[in-house]
Amino acid sequence: MTLFLSYLINGISLGSIYAIIALGYTMVYGIARMLNFAHGDVIMVGAYICFCATQYLGLPAVVGVLVAMVACTALGVTIERLAYRPLRQAASLAVLITAIGMSYLLQNLALLIWGPNPKSFASVVSIGSISLFDGALLISGETIVTVLANIVIMVALTQFTGRTKMGKAMRAVSEDRGAAELMGINVNHTIALTFAIGSALAAIAGALLCSSYPTLQPTTGSMPGIKAFTAAVFGGIGSIPGAMIGGVLLGVIEILGRAYVSTELGDAFVFAVLIVVLLVKPTGLLGKKVSEKV
Repeated sequence: MTLFLSYLINGISLGSIYAIIALGYTMVYGIARMLNFAHGDVIMVGAYICFCATQYLGLPAVVGVLVAMVACTALGVTIERLAYRPLRQAASLAVLITAIGMSYLLQNLALLIWGPNPKSFASVVSIGSISLFDGALLISGETIVTVLANIVIMVALTQFTGRTKMGKAMRAVSEDRGAAELMGINVNHTIALTFAIGSALAAIAGALLCSSYPTLQPTTGSMPGIKAFTAAVFGGIGSIPGAMIGGVLLGVIEILGRAYVSTELGDAFVFAVLIVVLLVKPTGLLGKKVSEKV
């Protein structure tokens, strides 16, 4: 029983990281209607900046995460301004190809700056582990912080989009961009803010990911980014609670699949879930059908 609980807790921890990443995907898609496949590489950049701030500059872990958030926010806004905004009226395929190109650009820049060799990432979490059942079950500090961060971020984003003026502007742009612009909402500013928030979340996810799995290299964010996109689709892309639920469920499915079926097929379980969801419920668990008049 304790072994199952250990696997379950590890799955929730991993899923919480996926959920934080998925929140960035779901916000950008829900408001700008584009898939930012460079989001996974923003995670990697955030982890590297946090690594440099703590290891080379000797800054405290919390300050290192804040520096990474500021840098990734600036990076996200720059990517949106230079790569995506000129394609606002372009076909979806052009935006998708641009996103993939931006992903490869960030990976290769990381190779040039930091090199291909993996780096050992020191955890940004300083709290101790919790021992339960006379030491039979150990919950790490990284797991505690990751799960709490996921819950706090989800609640904060829900309150932000539902109660603040800028959040309501984001919802308006999501519903009808043209009508929102006619009502005086600055669409470009709103979409740029969405990229900024998503990229700041990517920095947090990068620091937490490398704290739990302390190996950092230019491809660090690629696979977690793809899995987080799967989580966003699973939960219902465009839904903030859906991103959280999808991420946690996907993490649990992956860890339990590796533990009880096959360690080699862990990734296969994740993408099998995506296929099943798209076949059975294409809108995801909390997604809504949108009718369009033609």
